[in-house]
Amino acid sequence: MNEQVQSVASDPLFNPLAPDFIRNPYPHYDRLRTIDPIHVTPFGQFVASRHAEVSLVMRDKRFGKDFVERTTRRYGSDIMKEPVFRSMGHWMLQADPPDHTRLRGLVVKAFTARRVEDMRPRIRQIVDQTIDAVIERGQMDLIEDFAFRLPVTIICEMLGIPEDHREVFYKSSREGGRLLDPVPMTPEEIAKGNAATTMAQMYFQQLFELRRRNPGDDLITQLVQAEEDGNKLTNEELTANIILLFGAGHETTVNLIGNSLLALHRNPDQLALLKARPDLMAGAIEEFLRYDSSVQMTGRVALEEIDDLGGKTIPKGETVLCLLGSANHDPAVYPDRPDRLDVTRPNVRPLSFGGGIHFCLGAQLARIEAEIAIATLLRRLPDLRIDDVENPEWRPTFVLRGLKRLPASW
Repeated sequence: MNEQVQSVASDPLFNPLAPDFIRNPYPHYDRLRTIDPIHVTPFGQFVASRHAEVSLVMRDKRFGKDFVERTTRRYGSDIMKEPVFRSMGHWMLQADPPDHTRLRGLVVKAFTARRVEDMRPRIRQIVDQTIDAVIERGQMDLIEDFAFRLPVTIICEMLGIPEDHREVFYKSSREGGRLLDPVPMTPEEIAKGNAATTMAQMYFQQLFELRRRNPGDDLITQLVQAEEDGNKLTNEELTANIILLFGAGHETTVNLIGNSLLALHRNPDQLALLKARPDLMAGAIEEFLRYDSSVQMTGRVALEEIDDLGGKTIPKGETVLCLLGSANHDPAVYPDRPDRLDVTRPNVRPLSFGGGIHFCLGAQLARIEAEIAIATLLRRLPDLRIDDVENPEWRPTFVLRGLKRLPASW
């Protein structure tokens, strides 16, 4: 036992792509919060692991994104010529005001509470069709056959991607997660990212032309028209933000559904409770978001020198990585066994959707999709069993936490 403790203690405090970290980051977060709550990585980034500092950094106007400067410091002055980074430089997720205000203002109309709430019947229909397609087989991969189908279909419909084009999107690989990780990408990974970005740009450029000629009741039509009304969006900004919306619109929700189903099956008492009390589902979604967030980290840059963040000075221009997954398990906020799944836990306010001006646009949509997907699955396949709850296969990314596959049978 002592040997094991010593070996853990000598490991680097923050090594987010290590297989053990990917498998279960939460013991590592406990160590960070206890030993070094504002930790400096070998790459010179500050890592905030406590709820108080994470929450402050996301909301404080003294912090921003400063994407181009931050990326150039990490990779060198030519990095913004690479298509994948050039595209990311136009994402509203990476933008500061006034660009962020302009970009988000154009997209936010598609995500009003009313509009999202009105999508419930369509979401139910897709979930039921997805289960209908596999129910006779007696088995499925809960990621590929179930969790993946719903958010991809919904975001395709919102964007107005024609039905006969969607199979490509269902089949397209889910390897984009490395873009957001705090460990620099290899030249091979950058080349792969460039190829995927170029393909997506070519496809969406054609779709923009189609929507200019044949407008529809969809987000791409709205953005194309907004661009033409007042030259509000360049073609490059338009393409980059559609790529962002497509990725953000399905990646995080797939992971939320998958991580939640795994957590429930690892905690049979909570699974039984939720089956017996479907009325607990809305609160349970907040607990799933807290317990194993599908987004583990977000980052900000100090726009001026910060005198005291958890006892450390942050020089102007330095990056602070905010560990959302760690903040969600901070006993200062969740004193009653934060490492335990409890679908009746009161006052759960996870930081999983970020905070401040970059709070996730699709938060409510993701909640509703997960709520309907999980509730319908528990109702229609009550005896579903996950084949291996102990050693599931995680994707080798850190920021976007999710499973590669999750075979189940009934």
